[in-house]
Amino acid sequence: MPRPNDSAQRIDDLLASVTGDLMGEFPQMSPDNTIRVERILLELVRPDPVQPRRVLPESIHLRFHANHVTPTQALRELVQIVQIAARQRGRPFASLLELLPNSDDEREDELAVSLSPEETLLRDLVNLAITIRDDGQVNPLTVVDASQGVTRLYRIETGERRYWATWLLRDFIPGYSGDGMIPCIIIPANWSSVFRQAKENTARSGLTAVALARQAALLLLTVHGYEIPAYAVSNDFYRQALELDLRGKREHTDAVLSAMGGIQRGQFSHIKLLLKLSDEALELADRHAIEEGKLRYVVNVAPEYHAEIVRQIIDFNLSAKQVKEICEGDGLHEQKSADDDISPSAVKVAKVTQTISLTTPQELARAMMRQEGDASIARARLQAMRKLFSEAERYLSDE
Repeated sequence: MPRPNDSAQRIDDLLASVTGDLMGEFPQMSPDNTIRVERILLELVRPDPVQPRRVLPESIHLRFHANHVTPTQALRELVQIVQIAARQRGRPFASLLELLPNSDDEREDELAVSLSPEETLLRDLVNLAITIRDDGQVNPLTVVDASQGVTRLYRIETGERRYWATWLLRDFIPGYSGDGMIPCIIIPANWSSVFRQAKENTARSGLTAVALARQAALLLLTVHGYEIPAYAVSNDFYRQALELDLRGKREHTDAVLSAMGGIQRGQFSHIKLLLKLSDEALELADRHAIEEGKLRYVVNVAPEYHAEIVRQIIDFNLSAKQVKEICEGDGLHEQKSADDDISPSAVKVAKVTQTISLTTPQELARAMMRQEGDASIARARLQAMRKLFSEAERYLSDE
């Protein structure tokens, strides 16, 4: 029977075996300014508040970094959100271990497709937590020493998912026998690198198009000399990058594109432009991992339409071609003229309402199918029209 401290000893042995290959990305430093590999008390480690990859839902992310909730409280909120979503889908659970995939269940693939983003997130964290419990923390976190005076504090540069999985294991999953420590590669604050963080992000799966846009913004802001804050920021902070480009920073172009995964400059520009999306659209697109190829058309329409179009992409699983047709149709991109506060498209819709008694639902459905050639686009347009009419009715009531 293994001794209680065998797990900690195994971690110590692993950290002692860290080689030059693992540390190769870090430059040589003087003995007084060295990279250290240690096991750190979990309470002394904090995620990077401006990290482009969001692990927790946006609302919890902001409240956590504002110190309104503790790590345990943040995870409890996530669990409660997932329990509600799972109950609504007819699969309630009492234990987090019930979320793990069941290899004997033939419906497992079908179930995975129907999971909400929050269910998928929690399921992945539970799976990672069990792996850490059974096999130990094989891959240490990379943290920046952000200590001030006698107050010790470390900010995660890479490895936030492992951080949250460890909290989940400690406070929510039975059988935890650790000592509350987590293995970390510690680097001095002056060697913190947005570029190294970007390479780690793009090298791993699951980075959404919106997260890539934030990543592009951080890189641009860095090479243009902007100060990257150590607190949670709004989307407007990242949107500052919309006014920046690589033309004036040619010496950094190769490094930036390499950190973004070796993409071309054209693709970099497309990704950055996603920051034009409204806040609600950004959060939805990030949660549901909508690809850039669909979102690039949404940024060209008026911001008030962004969230609704993104919802249609999610609800109807629209293709890039379908999104393009929706965004380029019905004058969504038209701007109001300087001398008229009513757009031509609004006048057109108002005239249609005068003939509504001359048609039937079946005729309208057939006409829309003839016009769109696709039932998904037709349904998406009807849903948008329903919302438009509902809000117009409310506006008339206010009048």
